[in-house]
Amino acid sequence: MTLWLAIPVSLLLVGGSIFALLAALGVLRLPDVYTRMHAASKAGAVGSGLLLLATGLGSQDPAILVRAAAGFVFFVLTAPVSAHLLARAAHLARVPLDPASVRDDYRSGQTDTLSK
Repeated sequence: MTLWLAIPVSLLLVGGSIFALLAALGVLRLPDVYTRMHAASKAGAVGSGLLLLATGLGSQDPAILVRAAAGFVFFVLTAPVSAHLLARAAHLARVPLDPASVRDDYRSGQTDTLSK
């Protein structure tokens, strides 16, 4: 691997590792299921995607790079949807918010159509 390829691969690996570490810390440190889910979905998807791109770029095979890029797009598109579904399911199961949360938009302005 040449230096011109090793530098971007290294940057992608370090960036992906930092995002993955932040996602793990968020899951451990944040107060309730909603904020933990947010940290895991956003930072986890970006971290995994960057690590996947680093692997694809480091392989020096165009077919593997295209698959890695498709995987990155898949991560970025599916993480927000799955996070929303998890939050909605937790809300319908009446999982309480942390006391530090300022407001509950679902409770105050919207009726539960699925729980009737």
